[in-house]
Amino acid sequence: MRAGRPALSLAPKRRRELSGLAGPISGKHDCDMTCSRLRNKTALITGATSNIGRAIAIEFAAEGAHVVASGRSPQRGTELIEEIKANGGRAEFVPMDLDGSVQACSALAAEATRLLGGGIGILVNNAGIYPRTHTATTDEATFDQVYAVNVKTPYYLTAAVAPAMIEAGGGVIINLGSWIARLGIPSALYSSTKGAMETLTRAWAAEFGPRGVRVNAISPGVVHERLPREAGPHPGDAMMTGTPAGSPGTPDAIAHAAVYLASDGAAFVHGTVIDVDGGRTGVAVIAA
Repeated sequence: MRAGRPALSLAPKRRRELSGLAGPISGKHDCDMTCSRLRNKTALITGATSNIGRAIAIEFAAEGAHVVASGRSPQRGTELIEEIKANGGRAEFVPMDLDGSVQACSALAAEATRLLGGGIGILVNNAGIYPRTHTATTDEATFDQVYAVNVKTPYYLTAAVAPAMIEAGGGVIINLGSWIARLGIPSALYSSTKGAMETLTRAWAAEFGPRGVRVNAISPGVVHERLPREAGPHPGDAMMTGTPAGSPGTPDAIAHAAVYLASDGAAFVHGTVIDVDGGRTGVAVIAA
């Protein structure tokens, strides 16, 4: 520290305000539903019964949001809602097979609006499918299904939700991209859908941002729940070799980023894709 310059001391409240994207250092929520970055906000999260979507739903509720979680499994949806409510959060589950149709998207938006008491303040477009396909052997039905779930669903769900957000004075839309949208691997079909989501993020930011709706995206790296040691490595773990992180992340890391983007702390953030990927797309660690 330079001589004559006083040490910077922040009050606890201010330190919390500056925590921003980081979230709890431990990777687990440690404030027992007493945090409040999303207090009085309402959220609809698709694909919320597993992995990233589940973590986002839990973290949003922990931060004070009233959450509607959507997914295909009623059993996992019920378990999620029970967990959130047991910790003092507010959440509802809407079982829905999002097939990319206008009808399904409109029905989900209408039911979520009803359950949330009149408005969706935050939309998280997380639902997606990842078939292991190769270009030469991908049939038309598989191609159409992947684009229906991964692109048409968020497109028509945003179309159903954004006008009401504008009428209410504002809102937040968070899309889920992927690191493989920008770093090529042999997964052309899925990669192209995530590239589309990053493009839609910027286009929607231009379309809706001037009318009060912030649109951003998160691009996760290889992310999964920690596996028991006896289970062996996850098939995707090798893809994190040569990164600063050196290993896969957990869904909590993506959820912390989503809380930041949904919060008022990100009020000046528009049309941005946040890479939460352990450095996968931006850095190469070369062994000495």
